[in-house]
Amino acid sequence: MASMRRVAVIGSPGAGKSTLARRLGGLLDLPVYHLDRMYWGPGWTATPRSRWRRRHARLLAESHWILDGHYADTLADRLAAADTVFYLCYPRKTCMRRALARAFGPGARPDMAPGCAAGFDRNLLSLLRRIWRFPAQGARHTEDLLESAGTGLCVFRLRSPAHTEALLAALGDGEIPC
Repeated sequence: MASMRRVAVIGSPGAGKSTLARRLGGLLDLPVYHLDRMYWGPGWTATPRSRWRRRHARLLAESHWILDGHYADTLADRLAAADTVFYLCYPRKTCMRRALARAFGPGARPDMAPGCAAGFDRNLLSLLRRIWRFPAQGARHTEDLLESAGTGLCVFRLRSPAHTEALLAALGDGEIPC
């Protein structure tokens, strides 16, 4: 699986990007960077835009990585640097269900910055709105960026958790479908 050295895991909030990125990291033996952990500070404090873009650019300059996160403002740069994209195109209801389960589940997310607890608050309501809007707004923008990225980019559009599991099994067996 040497051809996958710079992998972007993207998609709607709640799709399972962080979980997939961790699993891919184990399969591909690549370091995993969770953009949520790098962008958010304690208490959901956003990193200033200029600092965020510099931090993101430093990651892209690395020779190998898995970057988990959609972040539309830096997505074009990430796609230009990646050789492989795993795009979780799950139904809205799947993402909503997962986001709610995460909000009311036990413990903190390992992919989030300290002090950014999930729960029922205004952050959850904002998250649910972003999930609801993603098919009409985020997905259209993402497809436009993927189309302009050219043919050298290997893109896996994963439409369901079962589709993702099948692809992970193929990768685990050493099959590279791209």
